[in-house]
Amino acid sequence: MDAVTVSPKYQVVIPKAVRERLGLQVGEKLQVLSFDDRIVFVRTQPMRKMRGFLHGLDATFVRDEDDRA
Repeated sequence: MDAVTVSPKYQVVIPKAVRERLGLQVGEKLQVLSFDDRIVFVRTQPMRKMRGFLHGLDATFVRDEDDRA
């Protein structure tokens, strides 16, 4: 397991093994989430890359009676 140290400026360095395993690139954006006593970094996707990701999704659904106009 890799460990990091928080610098006086509250910065951390992602270990090289983790960067290589995930294929992180310089300048890539990560979203930071906190859950209780954990910090999670999630890679963000540019909107252009999201195009078509729902292709083939079944969009049929039944509305609740109170949602009908």
